[in-house]
Parts: sequence; structure tokens; C-alpha cells
Amino acid sequence: MTDATLVTIASNRLSAVINPFGAELTHLRDAAGRELMTDADPAFWSRHAPLLFPVIGRVHGDAIRIDGTGYPMPKHGFARNRSFDMVANAADRVTFRLEADAETREAYPFAFVLDVTYRIEAATLAIDVVIANRGDLPMPAQFGFHPAFAWPLPYGRPRADHRIVFDADEPVRLSEVTKDGFIGADTRPSPLDGRTLHLADALFTDDALVWDPVASDAVTYGASDGPQLRITFPDTPKLGIWTIPGAAYVCVEPWHGIADPADFAGDYADKPGIFTVAPGDTKTIGLRVALVEEP
Repeated sequence: MTDATLVTIASNRLSAVINPFGAELTHLRDAAGRELMTDADPAFWSRHAPLLFPVIGRVHGDAIRIDGTGYPMPKHGFARNRSFDMVANAADRVTFRLEADAETREAYPFAFVLDVTYRIEAATLAIDVVIANRGDLPMPAQFGFHPAFAWPLPYGRPRADHRIVFDADEPVRLSEVTKDGFIGADTRPSPLDGRTLHLADALFTDDALVWDPVASDAVTYGASDGPQLRITFPDTPKLGIWTIPGAAYVCVEPWHGIADPADFAGDYADKPGIFTVAPGDTKTIGLRVALVEEP
């Protein structure tokens, strides 16, 4: 990643640090300065919270097909590897922008504008993404969040005591992720205990847990008797939870889209999970992360 100047926003309860490279959240800390995000140990995964656009996961041949033409597209898209411009900044909020240019059109031939606003209100970090279509044709797209939270959280509870509690009853089967990162034709049994996912490394030996769809629009993460994170995602109908066994983080990933199915060979516009932004229109996708200090 680049050494771009990091931007800090804060309230008296929470602070966040964002890197203009990828407009990526790199730190989230409580009032005492305790880190709530990943340690980004390169032995496991050196990212923090990449933004996934305009695809989620892998696409076949590392290319998308639009009207019969192939366009090279890396896993999780290109936005996470581009520098964003800062277009607004205040003590408690900042907005970054990525606009289509000659380089992005080689991979994604649409006139998009991607605005990402981070805002802190008391103990809540709000992230709002606005995807605008400045072109004359309908614009298919996918977008996802990929934040990696500290596991364990820095409050003295053992790693094994951490769990993720869903707000709603969820399906009894999850999507299968193939060894090469596509969505398989089979499913796998849900590891939920009621609405609770008891975190353990063994859950992630076969890649991410994928809810497609997810019934909940929020989950709560942490130990039952300590401060927790309340993660709300009302605009994203799918959810991935992932880590690498042994790492000091767990990713809670709300997605509007999904990796290619293993047997998919169609046009990008027909890829499962695609949404379409009409010419001159926008789509907003939000995420909220609240520190709940008294469960």
C-alpha cells in the first residue's frame, strides 16, 4: 500500500483513521485508544477494510464479459487498489472520491463516480457509499464492505469467548465456496447455534461462511460479558464472515453481490447479485459500526 497521508476523524468516544489509498479504514479506536481493527499481520493478511467494487470475489478468467467483450478484472475489483481524492473533510467526517478514468475503463467501461463518506457520531462510525452513473447506459455493479475487526477485542476476554449474534433467524444451509474461490453448486450446513455463531478457527478451514441471502440487517460481535461491536448493514442482502485460522481478526463482510458461481459463463450484467444504476442516478449503500460498552 502507498504511504499516502492518513486522515483521522473522531468524537469523544471513537476515532477512525482512513487511508486515501482505497479509501480504506485502517484503524478504529475507542476513547482509551484501544484498537478495534485487525493488526494487519502480513503473515496472515495485510489489509484492514478494503472496499469491493465493481465486483465481489473472483470472476472466471479474471475477466468480466460485457456485450461479448472481455475486460480484465481482479478479485474484489480495482477500487481497493486505487488512490481516492479527498473532496470534503471536517473533524468528525471525511469524503473520498474515485472517478472513472482511462485506466478504470480498461476494466469497467462505465462512467462511474464512487463517493465514500466516513462520519463519527458519538460511539458510532457511519460509512455511506454513493455510486453514481454519469453515463448514458444502465450501469451494472456490485459493492461490498470487508472490515476486519480485532479477534479478540481489546477488553481482556479470551478469543474463544467471542461470538457473532445475528438479529434474525437465518437459513439452515450456507453457500459453498469452492477451493478456487467460486460459489459452488452444493451447500454446507449452517454452524449457527440458534442465532449465535461461536467463533473458532475450524469454521474457516474451507474459506468464508457465506449467507446468500442473509435475513439479518445487523449482527453483534464480541464476548457476551464485555464491550461489543454492533454492525448494521441495511442495504446489503448477502453476508460473508471470514478469517485465516490463527489470525487476530475476523471479517464481517456485508455484500451487494457475490463471487461467480462455479458454472457461470454469462454476461457481467447477468452475474448473480448485480444491481443496476440508471443513467444519471445513484445508489447508496451504508454500514454502521457502533461500540456498545454495556451489553
